[in-house]
Amino acid sequence: MDAPVTPVAIDNDHQNPSKHLPSQKNTSKGGWNAAIFVIFVEMAERFAFYGLAGNLITYLTNNLGQPVAAAAKNVNTWVGVSAIFPLLGAFVADSYLGRFKTILASSSIYFLGMVLLSLSVSVIPTHSRKPVFFTALYILAIGEGGHKPCVQTFAADQFDENNPEEKAAKSSFFNWWYLGIVTGASVAIVVVIYLQDNVSWAAGFGVLAGSLAVALALFLIGMKRYRKQRPTGSPFTRVAQVFVAAARKWRLTESHGSRGICCEDDRVPGQTMGPKLVRTNQFRFLDKAMMIDNDDAMRKSRNPWKLCSLNQVEEVKLLLRLIPIWVSCLMFCAVITQLHTFFTKQGSTMSRSLGPNFQVPPAALQSLVGLTILIAVPVYDCVFVPIARKLTKNPTGITMLQRIGIGLFVSILNMVVAGIVETARVNTARKHGLIDTPKAVIPMSIWWLLPQYVLTGIGDVFTIIGLQELFYDQMPEEMRSIGAAAYISIVGIGSFVNTGIISVVQMISSKHGKEWLRDNLNRSNLNYFYWVLAGLSAINLCVYMWISSAFEYKKVEEYNEISEGKELEMEGYSDVRV
Repeated sequence: MDAPVTPVAIDNDHQNPSKHLPSQKNTSKGGWNAAIFVIFVEMAERFAFYGLAGNLITYLTNNLGQPVAAAAKNVNTWVGVSAIFPLLGAFVADSYLGRFKTILASSSIYFLGMVLLSLSVSVIPTHSRKPVFFTALYILAIGEGGHKPCVQTFAADQFDENNPEEKAAKSSFFNWWYLGIVTGASVAIVVVIYLQDNVSWAAGFGVLAGSLAVALALFLIGMKRYRKQRPTGSPFTRVAQVFVAAARKWRLTESHGSRGICCEDDRVPGQTMGPKLVRTNQFRFLDKAMMIDNDDAMRKSRNPWKLCSLNQVEEVKLLLRLIPIWVSCLMFCAVITQLHTFFTKQGSTMSRSLGPNFQVPPAALQSLVGLTILIAVPVYDCVFVPIARKLTKNPTGITMLQRIGIGLFVSILNMVVAGIVETARVNTARKHGLIDTPKAVIPMSIWWLLPQYVLTGIGDVFTIIGLQELFYDQMPEEMRSIGAAAYISIVGIGSFVNTGIISVVQMISSKHGKEWLRDNLNRSNLNYFYWVLAGLSAINLCVYMWISSAFEYKKVEEYNEISEGKELEMEGYSDVRV
């Protein structure tokens, strides 16, 4: 080394193992007694969202007179914006308001948006309905932005990871959480869409507004039971500090000029100290941010824009590892957006009779996705995981990335099957001379669409739940709302990807004869579009497998694994390792 070091051998967090022992938090708060209220709130919110999204394309085409392709793009855009706003909502929650206040504010906005939507289809004059309707849609998107990233994280926060009993309860939380919200979505698709198709749109949207009012009341009833995390300030500041510090020391190496590694980690007063992260070998250029040079050693306090802790650097690495996974799952979400658009339009052309007097609403088939999930989640948790655990010796049966990858493969099968069924539908229309009669009912049962809805549900059980768990588990603790928003934004960007694919397909196909996606589905080539999605998904799966093969999961250092003599305090520092 270039200069003498004054050893003091102090490591505040490691020398105080009680910080990593089971928490002594008030046991009257948190746990399932608190989380159950949040689950019911999310069920009601999902009831409202899917009651609107599930049949939105029908309202746009039948009531507002939009072409099918334009309506599909509008649905995709709204879903996309609704899934991107959570990034802003998560930032506000983690930095300023906290999750509880953000959920309360966003739920109120969501309720007001649904009230305006109900008015737009009832008392608003016909000539003004379209602008009011779309205004209400995007007010709902704003409410979704604050609600969605916080509610799941807030519910998960009710389980203390340092309490063995609560940690065990939390292990299956994400499965049952998703099961709950699918129940709300499925009921909406069956009940609300029936009201929209057979009673009135005002009645359907009115029920959704009522469900949001109940959700808000339930959330307030459980208020005294919740564990609430304080906002920690902008988490992006800590990320930026690592990049700036690494750039300022780009010439420094551990063997030339470095006087050790900084291990102290400043936290907001009152914030729970998370576990120490183990140093990893990926993204080694960021390690320069935690190397101590002569200037750092002379300071009495740490300059966070020049010297960062090991934990802070490893947290940034966690974020960087998740970005390629995020990108490689966009195609999966582009596929599942067909559920709200072309799947529904397919069903509207087919025989929907169920008995002599009942017609199945085409959008109601989306409930099959929920039913599949309701069956598949317990089977996965109680049958698949124990069997896989015996084979892999992994406590969770398979890893989170393996789970996601299985869902990506299922999405390929989904599009292949959807294309085959669409080919059969068009051939049936041609056989009966209905190819140029788009409003005629094709004598082919709507239940032929069953396989593609079931495959959508199975894909969700693997990929969507896997993403939820991955983006919660692998995020730094103070950025878990942003982790939830990042997972949700995959759905949003995936919707935009699908819109882009539609535009490209329409442009190319129009130059070579006719557009594939027309108002008359019988004259369209929707089957080719599905197979294009299948091909793109297959390429995407290969990329995902390559990315996941190099992924490193979060590694936590246990307090009892400290090696004595490796901690030194540099002059003016409370925790430095050499």
